Amino acid sequence: MKALRKVKLTPAKCGMDLGDGSERAEYVNQDYILHTLGRPHRNIGIMYTYYPKDEQWPARISEACKDMEISFQWDYPYDDYFPYQGGLHGTTEGQPFLQMQDIRRHGQDVTLTLTIDCSLEDEYLRAIARELAPYGRMRLRINHECGGHWFTHNQRFSYKEVGEFFVRFAKIVKEEAPHITVVFCGPTIDGESEEEKLMYEEEFTAPLAVSDIWSIDCYLALHYGWPYDICEKGTESYSMHPVEEFITDMKRTSDRAAVVNGGICKPLVISEFNTDGDVTGPMHQGESIKRFVEELKKWDGDWFDGFSMYQFRDRGRLGLEIEDPNHKSVGIPQPLLKDYKEILKDPYFMPGMEEEGETTLPATLRWGGAEDAQGLAIPITFEKTPEFCEVTFEEEQLNLMMELNGRWFYKAPGTKTIDLMSAFFENPIAPNTEMTLKIFAPPATGKNDPAQGEDWAINYYCTISKMPTLRIRYESVEDVK
Repeated sequence: MKALRKVKLTPAKCGMDLGDGSERAEYVNQDYILHTLGRPHRNIGIMYTYYPKDEQWPARISEACKDMEISFQWDYPYDDYFPYQGGLHGTTEGQPFLQMQDIRRHGQDVTLTLTIDCSLEDEYLRAIARELAPYGRMRLRINHECGGHWFTHNQRFSYKEVGEFFVRFAKIVKEEAPHITVVFCGPTIDGESEEEKLMYEEEFTAPLAVSDIWSIDCYLALHYGWPYDICEKGTESYSMHPVEEFITDMKRTSDRAAVVNGGICKPLVISEFNTDGDVTGPMHQGESIKRFVEELKKWDGDWFDGFSMYQFRDRGRLGLEIEDPNHKSVGIPQPLLKDYKEILKDPYFMPGMEEEGETTLPATLRWGGAEDAQGLAIPITFEKTPEFCEVTFEEEQLNLMMELNGRWFYKAPGTKTIDLMSAFFENPIAPNTEMTLKIFAPPATGKNDPAQGEDWAINYYCTISKMPTLRIRYESVEDVK
């Protein structure tokens, strides 16, 4: 075996994120998603709401108002997301904290979308910022789609008040947890205006300035009347956006936001993106997404930060899987899933791996996040595609993400041996192929540790003292006769 090497994880040219759970679906654990897709994402998006002064709180509003007659998803008193259980007088023992820990243990960063009562006093907001601080370089998306009219924050408050609240909350987050990236999901270019300007531009000038990232939610096709009507030809409950027009409008939005922001352009991300199979049918759902990806690569703009597929599993047809109506914990893969896995393999969307020279054990690994981590690379020369390939760690307490032959694996604390053979199921190798088993160490609890030093909020450290054991065999134990 050749000498151990250091390896650094670096950003992809374009980030790939994934939504996991919303008003349309339950959260799916990251082990299942990793096994299904074969690699982690940069960010996993989860969606929560916080209206602690409402009489129905802390119940999920669709459960609290089961007998309420509604004709649109957002007709409830507050948004039908999962209730945020933290905050002032809350608890961090439940959600979304357990999900955030699951996401970070699996080598991904968190994007938390939070729709929140704009009348809350600073003490509520400060409590939230403090309890999010241990979750590293996460993204916080406050009162998204704020240029619309459907969410509770736009129904109870003016656009001016929504903008002022965003600025107030963002400033508190930067005081309590400056490493958290604040995302402003604002309006796009006003299509009804003769001028090239954003909708509600004056009301949202300050949020554009105080945020770190700009965001839009937009779909190539969307059945927005779901689940209260059926999408058919001639109905008015769906929308379509041609691919070229879609990207052009994104760029126009970015350019105008930069003008409004004094010439300073911030990265733009699509936080919700898909083509709705309710409109196109599931057999053709992936076609426009593949065209979008190819057009996006042609633009190759530094202004664009990435997009988030909404979502992994869905009760409608906005998922890589649809939820089995008989068992909500069971997903039914859609044709889109195969297309999406191919996009994930595109080098344009793959994080970089830079080897940085030799090292020895014990070695300290640093986890900054999904785009910034330092790990180990174990060189391996394979005689041919193996029949058996597994790795065993004597240090069972380690929490590790590993990559081999383009496929990623997770080792949880308490697990000793990981079977690596699925790295070769779809990608057999030529004789005498040299590659490295890359090992990274995200936080075992999913949280950073304040005891680790001054940079604890942005970095987590883990020491590996013993070399793992590889079992590689090129013949079966015995052939059945």
